[in-house]
Amino acid sequence: MSDNNHLCLLGLIFLSSLLTGVSGVDDAHVFISSGEDVRLPCNNALQDCTSTTWLYNRYSTFAELIRLGRKRKDTESHERLSLESDCSLNIRNISTEDSGSYICQQWTGEGGERLRPDARVYLHVLHVSSSHTEISSGLSVTLFCRLFSYTGVSCDDWIRSESIHLFWVNQAGVKSDSRYQISSSSDHCIISLNKTLLNEDHNREWRCEVTQRDQVKTSVTYTVKSSAEAGSTTSVIPVHSTHSQDPSTTNTHTIKEILTILKTAVFTAPTVILLQIICARRAGRKDSQQPGEIEINTII
Repeated sequence: MSDNNHLCLLGLIFLSSLLTGVSGVDDAHVFISSGEDVRLPCNNALQDCTSTTWLYNRYSTFAELIRLGRKRKDTESHERLSLESDCSLNIRNISTEDSGSYICQQWTGEGGERLRPDARVYLHVLHVSSSHTEISSGLSVTLFCRLFSYTGVSCDDWIRSESIHLFWVNQAGVKSDSRYQISSSSDHCIISLNKTLLNEDHNREWRCEVTQRDQVKTSVTYTVKSSAEAGSTTSVIPVHSTHSQDPSTTNTHTIKEILTILKTAVFTAPTVILLQIICARRAGRKDSQQPGEIEINTII
């Protein structure tokens, strides 16, 4: 192959990569409330899950949960794990300790070769707690809402990279109320709601929501209920709400990124076609030249 044709091929490969805009397997983000069951997708799965290995990473150390399609019996979460036919990982009764990074790999066998790029899933667990287990009218109470994630990434980094935010909202879905004081922390993804309870707060709901790029992923609702045994004493009862999607398997590509890829395609596609025409014409002239002739490059 001539140098000109080689350059044309490299140009086509480069422009084609601009059109696709993606290489490898996208990371996924899954949001769940503590106490619920979750499914983690394996985006690099093969038809036969006997090649599938699942790893868990939270404190910069890896634990093997699934090896070549079989559960490891020496893990604490062994009884709560199961593997679906599409190689996705099911975890029952999620706790905050289950948050972190999960990696799905495909191997040819023990000591074999990796068949596909790793597929990573970040599991974020939403948990709400109260400063008091039993409360009464006039008592100052603080509700803590925290999102547990992979410890290797700070909350500020999640906000910048994935636009992840926490909000407290009332029964009407309003994010602010003059009666309540809301504070947050940049070190941990945590937001607290401080309030002094009134009599009319009985049966009132407060909901903590986690959003990613302005879409609600999961939430936990706290309701103040009257206690029959304690008379005027009330207790705060957590109620886990349903997910806004199935089940929070969000890839990192957003609508904005898709539009960017489409815009790139609109402007890049004509260039690809033009480069193909140039390569074809040069190849044709090269074949039609007689020995000793000099090729004259023209600008189209």
